[in-house]
Amino acid sequence: MGAQVLLADRYQLDELLGRGAMGEVWRAADQVLGRPVAVKLLRAEETTDTERFRLEAQTAARLNHPNVVSVYDFGSHHGRLYLVMELVEGWSLAQERSLRGVLAPHEAAAISAQVAAGLSAAHRQGVIHRDIKPANVMLTTDRTAKITDFGIARFADDAASTLTATGKILGTADYLAPERALGRPAQPASDVYSLGCVLYELLTGKAPFRGATSLSVVQQHVDATPLPPAQLRPEIPQPLSGYLLHLLAKDPTHRPTAEQAADWLAAQEQTPPPAEPNSTALMPAPPVPPSVPPPPAAAPATHSRPRERRKVSSKTALGVAGITLFAAAAAVGVSLNSGDDSPSSPVSPTPVSATSAPVSDTPAGTPPNAVPSTTAPPAEDHGDGENHEGNGKHGKGKGSDN
Repeated sequence: MGAQVLLADRYQLDELLGRGAMGEVWRAADQVLGRPVAVKLLRAEETTDTERFRLEAQTAARLNHPNVVSVYDFGSHHGRLYLVMELVEGWSLAQERSLRGVLAPHEAAAISAQVAAGLSAAHRQGVIHRDIKPANVMLTTDRTAKITDFGIARFADDAASTLTATGKILGTADYLAPERALGRPAQPASDVYSLGCVLYELLTGKAPFRGATSLSVVQQHVDATPLPPAQLRPEIPQPLSGYLLHLLAKDPTHRPTAEQAADWLAAQEQTPPPAEPNSTALMPAPPVPPSVPPPPAAAPATHSRPRERRKVSSKTALGVAGITLFAAAAAVGVSLNSGDDSPSSPVSPTPVSATSAPVSDTPAGTPPNAVPSTTAPPAEDHGDGENHEGNGKHGKGKGSDN
């Protein structure tokens, strides 16, 4: 579909922000209200149950929360269903993690607290997301987290259910709750488990479980115990590490509610981050005295030996510091290359919102150099809703919505 298409005599499609498993996300202009919006066009094969889609869209439209991407309208255009959503200027959490490797513990907790708050609001309305993952969370330029694809997730869930018999897993295997892996219905606790997987990845740079196939990962969700995050990254506070394992409890009844998780994680943001363990290695070494001519023969030898010992000590300290810094740099390099939820290439060079990627190691709140995407998911989405990892804009500004 080319640009300048007018949907429902109202929404003018201006720029393709991203493509995913469910369809395309476009930056568009609402000709009636005069505001930018994100339009998600579902693939033709996903439009077999128009009535059910209408009910799901109405459910999603009832959600009104700062941490949830708003749904404004829905309809059908030439046989393709579409959703009209808030346009978010920013990038996806998948892009954030991919470019930065890992986040500081207090920052990861703060973002997860916002996601939990959005989930709590949805759960109070009886809405379960079913596919919480980094690609379905947008970060605005002011670091507000917004969940995308409410309403689409259940739609994709049912449409893809027949694939499980052929070995394909509904949803994204890295974030799939054990009860869902066993074929049981999704419940609010399933979203909490998925959030725990996301937080684990933000803190450690990897999902709780890894495997050669999706099925092997799913099996581990059912019967394996994840390593405590603090064991993989010592600077993670023990309380946060322990609480994260609480979110990943195998039994849904043993997990906290989304509201409880939001309150607990938000409290961690108020706790000052601990000093970096290697900070002492960055302290300047004592100055080495300039070389001077050897003392006269009459001078006692004992006056020069302590000075030599001090020089050796200084050189040793500098050597240890250098090794420490090299090891830290190597660790960062590994983490930057470890994620598998890397964003798809943006469709246009213009920064788009919610799905654009942030620059690694940039101060919080500084938009990344990568093209932000609104609420659109990356070009290679794993399963249901389109992730906002492409250039999609999804909210106020340029974000894309899946």
